[in-house]
Amino acid sequence: MMRTVITGGAGFIGSHLCERFLADGHEVICVDNLITGTLSNLEHLRSNDRFSFIRHDISHPLELDGRVDIVLHFASPASPVDYLRHPIPTLKVGSLGTHNTLGLAKAKNARYLLASTSEVYGDPEIHPQREDYWGHVNPIGVRGVYDEAKRFAEAMTMAYHRFHGVSTRIIRIFNTYGPRMRLDDGRVLPNFMGQALRGEPLTVYGDGSQTRSFGHVDDLVEGIVRLLETDFHEPVNLGNPDEVTILDFAREILALSGSKSQIEFRPLPQDDPRVRKPDISRARQLLGWEPRIARTEGLRRTLEYFQNKVHMEG
Repeated sequence: MMRTVITGGAGFIGSHLCERFLADGHEVICVDNLITGTLSNLEHLRSNDRFSFIRHDISHPLELDGRVDIVLHFASPASPVDYLRHPIPTLKVGSLGTHNTLGLAKAKNARYLLASTSEVYGDPEIHPQREDYWGHVNPIGVRGVYDEAKRFAEAMTMAYHRFHGVSTRIIRIFNTYGPRMRLDDGRVLPNFMGQALRGEPLTVYGDGSQTRSFGHVDDLVEGIVRLLETDFHEPVNLGNPDEVTILDFAREILALSGSKSQIEFRPLPQDDPRVRKPDISRARQLLGWEPRIARTEGLRRTLEYFQNKVHMEG
């Protein structure tokens, strides 16, 4: 039986990974300090005797007895609302947390996977974004705490691979959505769905011409599992290249939900990327992977989840 450690495992993506690796027969050790994650994401897993939860800030070293086969480092505030609220913990978990998890992987001779982000590309000058693009990031802007933490984490991961021979992998995650997102996490999809379901105006920043590409969490998890089975060490984009403007996306949510909400325009935040679209050629070639869940289907599934959340609020 494989023994897998998942940091940030009580978060949106982390909890789906816990679920998948348990389903694949692993013993799963979930590590989370619950700064943005929640135990309710794990409730359905707690009765599984192959699952354990450790409440711990991975910015501090973690000692584990016994062997570890895989370390997945997903701990970090990941939405602008969260990392602007917790700027220093975000920098710490990207730097110290990455150092600690890489140290664990080295000590246990475990495979290691870093959750990086499309935000390493910043406000990109190349479109779509390929893994060999170095990015266009403002290191001292408000978003720099997240962007630069992830860029540093990638550098640290490659250093451990090159210098210590740790078997590392890096994924760059593009906008991902699905059940267990927090309604208040500040990202565009939960914002729009929450507003539509409550009958509030949908807030579009700028003129709405900026683009995003939305991938379903189930597709992301499948890509992660496939990458772990390879010996490829450089970054791999995982996302859905089906690009949409934010204004059109708002209209899609209104149509799907049947909401009568209006669209309200607000000023564009600092350093907000104008475009975001992954080039997934590497994932296609290396992993035989591409997104399977169309946005219309994925949004329908996610809307059902948010309908229950909003109903519980009421």
